Amino acid sequence: MRALLSGIMLLGSLVLLMEGVRAQEAKKDEAKKEVELKGKITCAKCDLMVTDACATVVVVTGKDKKDVVYYFDKAGDKKHHATICTESKPGTVTGVVSEDGKKKIITVKTVKFD
Repeated sequence: MRALLSGIMLLGSLVLLMEGVRAQEAKKDEAKKEVELKGKITCAKCDLMVTDACATVVVVTGKDKKDVVYYFDKAGDKKHHATICTESKPGTVTGVVSEDGKKKIITVKTVKFD
């Protein structure tokens, strides 16, 4: 009887553990969804004056009317920075957003200037 009860408890624990693992995987997959950000594509140094070095960013006005700054990943920054360094442009950026500390980073897939 004890062996049966122990077996049932062990099986229940394994089921709970597997559900936790599935929930974490679903959360990771959700974080990797591609988003489309519309806003002002500009330089964080020359236009916004928030960094010491040039960096390509897209500034999006959120629902609460506050600006949110998304920094381009290294490849996207290198590819698109010359276009916006001296003059910001409205546009749309498609990619996957992640966070590095308090910084929001977008891994750029496409950029379309208006």
